[in-house]
This record gives sequence, structure tokens and C-alpha cells, in this order.
Amino acid sequence: MLDYTVLGSFVGYLLIVLWIGFFFSKRQSNLGDYYLGGRKMNKWVVALSAQASDMSGWLLMGLPGAIYVGGFSEAWIGFGLLIGTYLNWKIVAQRLRRYSQVCGDSITIPDFICNRFHDRTGVSRIIAAVIVLVFFTFYTASGFVSCAKLFTSTFGIPETVSLCGIQMTGYTLCLLIGAVVVVSYTLMGGYMAVCWTDFIQGMLMFIAIVLVPAIVICNAGGFAATVDSLNEINPYLQSLFTNATSGKAAGFIGLASCMAWGLGYFGMPHILVRFMSIDNPAEVKGSRRIAMAWVTISLAAAAVIGLVFHIYLRQRGLALDDVGGDPEKCFMVMINGIFSGGFLTRVVAGILLSAIMAAIMSTADSQLLVSASSFSNDFYKVVLRKKASDRELLAVSRVAVGAVALVAICMAMNTQSEFFKVVMKMVSFAWAGFGAAFGPLILLALFWRRVNLAGAISGMVVGATVCFVWKFVLSGYADAYPIFGLYELAPGFILSFAATVIVSLVTARPSSEMLAEFDRALEMTPKGSGL
Repeated sequence: MLDYTVLGSFVGYLLIVLWIGFFFSKRQSNLGDYYLGGRKMNKWVVALSAQASDMSGWLLMGLPGAIYVGGFSEAWIGFGLLIGTYLNWKIVAQRLRRYSQVCGDSITIPDFICNRFHDRTGVSRIIAAVIVLVFFTFYTASGFVSCAKLFTSTFGIPETVSLCGIQMTGYTLCLLIGAVVVVSYTLMGGYMAVCWTDFIQGMLMFIAIVLVPAIVICNAGGFAATVDSLNEINPYLQSLFTNATSGKAAGFIGLASCMAWGLGYFGMPHILVRFMSIDNPAEVKGSRRIAMAWVTISLAAAAVIGLVFHIYLRQRGLALDDVGGDPEKCFMVMINGIFSGGFLTRVVAGILLSAIMAAIMSTADSQLLVSASSFSNDFYKVVLRKKASDRELLAVSRVAVGAVALVAICMAMNTQSEFFKVVMKMVSFAWAGFGAAFGPLILLALFWRRVNLAGAISGMVVGATVCFVWKFVLSGYADAYPIFGLYELAPGFILSFAATVIVSLVTARPSSEMLAEFDRALEMTPKGSGL
């Protein structure tokens, strides 16, 4: 049965988000405004929007679900992400902000790569843009799947519905609703709308992810009682080195795969552009502290959600199958169960459930915007219309947002595929693709004078190719050869790094102009900044 109180809370939240998009649609005068907010974002907005767009629905659905099934041994992913977040802010953020402005005032990652290596052919820009479009389509699809799971779990949508005379599943309807909302405010407001909505959504996510497990722990009798209850349910749930379901010790391949997630940060376009947009590079340090506080507490709380869901179910005499059988919905189930009383409690439930929508939207909007900027600025302008005006490119960007969203919707509707209906699987693949294709190159471009255009192109191609081959071909041999069970980001990152270095060394040295530009960016970086 449809819960109109919760629905009203959702509608109110979504109207606020759409209003923000409309508001910022009046404050764009050029491409720099639409893609980077004119490099005028303050440290709080940059910090929270970066982390909110980073974590997505994965934080409130994928990670708690994985920890519910495998226990605390799955938290190694969180440790890898925590380390990667810190290093990205510490060693990449400020230098990328300065260097991207020095080399042609770059406004996208493909733009930066092309300008950094003085690529007059535009080949590197096109390759980078294609990689962005391909992997962000997977990533955006994961967000739409999360939307569908949220709406079907929250509103009790029937299995089959009719919309304008067209019969469809409730899952498909929910997926379309989520996609329309995300696309709408991304189309209207561009980067500033995305960042400010992500700032608000980051705060909402933080409140919800801390409050819900705290309530379950209090109901269980406190922290000590919670620990005892988890030990009674399964002594392996709180083990860092033993899988709670199989009872097997976590091997080197499993631990290395989890920690490898941290490598992905160096190549995430939707996070890196946050660094490029900050108003004053000196504010990066303050942003880093805000971001690290947010992500540390949020990851810890997400892990606790997966663990205490066992206690929540036992308190009510339920099994997982009694609440839908999908561990990725554990956060939603707890909210609906805890706040199941009268009108006011259902309003609170609606607000907290909106946090899941916030997590999903905060990533999907960033991905759509970066995809659109890569298509219009790095492909359309380079290949099809070299003399396209800013007005034309803005229009093309908006069309690209819709096109990428449409492809992502089609992928998300493929519920017959295990890959396309599990949020964690799509996120991990897209994360690996970006980390392997761009991560080594961004680090080398910022810190090594000798890297050149040939090396950059080789590294991107090798990283992206290895991820596809490892994921869809070699991983099928993991039973016979355990090394192929390693998360594709690790081999992709290593081989991409090696290809970039080797090809750079065996080909011509960078031009004197490129070296002078590198030195100028280095001189702009203050000592003591960790760079």
C-alpha cells in the first residue's frame, strides 16, 4: 500500500533539488560556469560535494549489504577507500587545481590531459572522452538501479503498473522516475547546481547514516550488548580476517582486492573536477579536513549498518527473506521498521529515506555532467564542430546528458543479468575502469617531467583494456588460477602505470615548452603543502 506521508516527504525533497537546479540555471554565462562553476566553489561545498558524489548509493546500499553477508571482513574496502581519499586530497588536489589553470585553463579531465601534453591532434582528448562516456554509463546505470530499489522498497509499488496506457513493471516505473529527476536538475543548473545539491545531500546522508545504527544499538542495550549479540548470531561477523558466511579466512587476493579500491581515486573525473573548481587553492587543506571527517564517520557507520541489521532482524523474529531477501535494502528496511508509527514518525522516515535518494543523485548528477562535458567539449568540438560557440556547446551538453541517461536506463532495465541488477558489481567495474585508465596518468602528469603524449595515450588504452579483459574474460578462470580473482583495478592500474612509463622513456622527450609549463606549475605550489 502506498505510504502518502513518506511520498510527501520525498516529493518535498525532490522539489527543493529541482528548485536549486532552476536557480543556478540563471547563473551560467559560459562553459566554465556550466562545467566548473567558474572555479568559485568554497571549501565546504567542494569537500562535501566531492565525498557525496564519490560514495553514491553504494555507501548506503552496496557496502552495508556486503558487510551483512560477509561480515566485517568486507570493511577492508572501506579502509582502502579511506586511504585513497586522504592521498587524493593530500597529493593531487592542490597541484591539479593550479596545473589545470596553468595549462590552458582546462575545464575537464580530457581537456587537462590534452593541454598538459600539448596534443595538437586531439587524439588523447578523444580517447579520454570515450573512456569517460563508456565507464560513466555503467556508473550512472548503477545509480538508476539504486533508485528503482529504493522506490519499490519504500512505496510498495505493484509489480505491474500502467502509465499512459503503457504496461510496465513497478521496477521500471521507479527507475524512470529517479532518472527523470536526476536528469532534470542536471540539465538546468550544471556544475553549480550539482555541487550545491551534493552539499545538501552530503549533510542529509551524514545525519541518516549515523542516526539509524545508533538507534538500533540503543535498542539492543548499548555498544557492549550489541557486540555480545553479534557474537551470538555469528562469531565471525566482527572478524576482519574471516568471512562470516563461508567461515574461511580472507586470503591475500581478497584483501588486496579490497585495498585496491583506494587506487581508484586518482582517476575519478567527477572527484578530480571538484579539485579543479575550488575558489582558492590554499583552501584545499581545509577542504581535506572536512572531507576526511565526513568520509571516516560515514564509512564506519555504513559498516555498522550491515552488522546491526542482523540484530534488527533477530529482535523482530525475522529472516532476510521475510523483508525481500535483498541485503542491499537493509538500510531501507530498518528505517521503515524503526519509524513505523504515526504521522510524524513517517515524515522522519521519509526524510531519512530521502538520504538514500540523495546518495544516489549526488553521484549520478556528477557523472552525467562530466559525461556531457567530455562529449561536447572534448569530442563534439574537436571532431565535429571546431568553431562551435559556447551557446552551441551548452546545448550539445544538455543533449548528451539525456543520451547518456537513456543508455544507462536501458542497461539498468536488464534485470535478467546478475551484473546489471547488483549495484556493487556495476560500481566496482566503473570504479576500476577510471582508476586504471586515468589514475596512473594523472599522478605521472602532475609529478614526472619526463612523461609524454605517447606514454599518456598508451597508459589510458592499456588501463581501460585490461579492466574489460580481466573482468569479462580472465575472471572466469579464477577457480583454476586464483590470481584472476583479483579485483581488475589492481592489474589495470599496475599495467597502465608501466605502459605510461616505458613508452615515455622509449619515445621522444617532452618539448621545452611542456617542461617549462611543468616547472611553472611546480613553482606555484607552496612548500609545506604536502606536494
